[in-house]
Amino acid sequence: MSGGGLLVAGTTSDAGKSVVTAGICRWLVRQGVKVAPFKAQNMSLNSFVTREGAEIGRAQAMQAQASRIEPTALMNPVLLKPGGEQSSQVVLMGKPVGELSARGYHGGRQQQLLGTVLDCLAELRGTYDAVICEGAGSPAEINLRRTDIVNMGIARNARLPVLVVGDIDRGGVFASFFGTVALLSPEDQELVAGFLVNKFRGDVSLLEPGLDMLHGLTGRHTYGVLPFQHGLGIDEEDGLRVSLRGTVRESNVAPPVGEDVLRVAVCAIPLMSNFTDVDALAAEPGVVVRFVDRQEELADADLVVVPGTRGTVKALEWLRERGLADALVRRAAEQRPVLGICGGFQVLGEHIEDEVESRRGHVEALGVLPVRVRFAREKTLTRPVGEALGEHVEGYEIHHGVADIAGGEAFLDGIRVGQTWGTHWHGSLESDGFRRAFLREVAAAAGRRFVPAPDTSFAALREEQLDRLGDLIEQHADTDALWRLIESGAPQGLPFIPPGAPA
Repeated sequence: MSGGGLLVAGTTSDAGKSVVTAGICRWLVRQGVKVAPFKAQNMSLNSFVTREGAEIGRAQAMQAQASRIEPTALMNPVLLKPGGEQSSQVVLMGKPVGELSARGYHGGRQQQLLGTVLDCLAELRGTYDAVICEGAGSPAEINLRRTDIVNMGIARNARLPVLVVGDIDRGGVFASFFGTVALLSPEDQELVAGFLVNKFRGDVSLLEPGLDMLHGLTGRHTYGVLPFQHGLGIDEEDGLRVSLRGTVRESNVAPPVGEDVLRVAVCAIPLMSNFTDVDALAAEPGVVVRFVDRQEELADADLVVVPGTRGTVKALEWLRERGLADALVRRAAEQRPVLGICGGFQVLGEHIEDEVESRRGHVEALGVLPVRVRFAREKTLTRPVGEALGEHVEGYEIHHGVADIAGGEAFLDGIRVGQTWGTHWHGSLESDGFRRAFLREVAAAAGRRFVPAPDTSFAALREEQLDRLGDLIEQHADTDALWRLIESGAPQGLPFIPPGAPA
């Protein structure tokens, strides 16, 4: 027997679908329900490696953690990793299968993947009591409806009820709810069960007349009004503002343990990927993390991080254009701390041979580390475990670049020369003991009287955030009605709202 299901759609991108899905998963698992997340197709540069070596979106990995289960490729069968304005790498069942333009993908390839997507969803529904699916963008993108496999396309094929989330903080939420339904075909509208208001500030009683009118206009209930809360944008898809750099710190108001703060500048390079790596730094009391794009902003930084990127050569050019490359070389020569992660590690090397990502061939890098990088067609996807600075470290690797290291001191799989560090490992800073040891080294090199807090647990902070999401659903949504929706599907006899989708 198939488990229950629900599709969480949104009036727009960034309406809060990812966090609402995670919140529903955490609420359900606390009720003893065996639940799993699912997103048929995700477009994101923030990804994660499962234990079986599959690459999926970080949002789905976070939702799996909310569900207290191990993430797998079934939960995100299609991942698109943008490589520019017009093309993306297509990752199918956790493995890259090629690059496609947007026209090529939506022109036919996407629809070919529907069978795989439905098979994954069916397998999850056969294993779990409930599967909470996340849509993408808006279900009313009428230009893409014909080939859609992530919103109403999958809802129709799998007979999933649809809950539409709207961000009221942006304004226009009533028009967005009504317009979303009114632009769907009669068959699609039958599955749209109702609405969920997200990020509301103020007195809910002032909103209720509008919700009543919306019900009168659409025949659909609002399943909850979630209040605006800082610090809930954990591991969403893209955009600097969803990083935990601020959100974990908002839940941790402890003052610095030592006399000084530690200032971290993260280079906001193009096609930045897995910038969530610095969230663990921001979780430390007394560590101030900011993203920068000018060389002047590096001057007072105690640590500069060059993060991962889907465009290593493009990032290198950007660093040079903005004078950041020269500033990084100067910092390294002055023994001022620099950390390069994945693509950021590669740009700090001597040269790059790239016939895969940029297809630019031989490119001179910054020459700070004795490393030569060759891009292989096969992508490295692993979950390494090791030791550094006398501490246990876990991480994950997602890269085409293969590093040939000629000198320096071993550091994880990479290298350390003086106060310049480079590694392909993402997520290493989430290992608490290692992070504290690394920050002590940075503070000593920077001459700061900064002391890492002895008891900061990044995993505990993450769990605290996920519980806050579950609390939001439990306290501000109609959970009885939500469970009926998951278990029994959309209510029968929902009215059609004209004009419907154009022919």
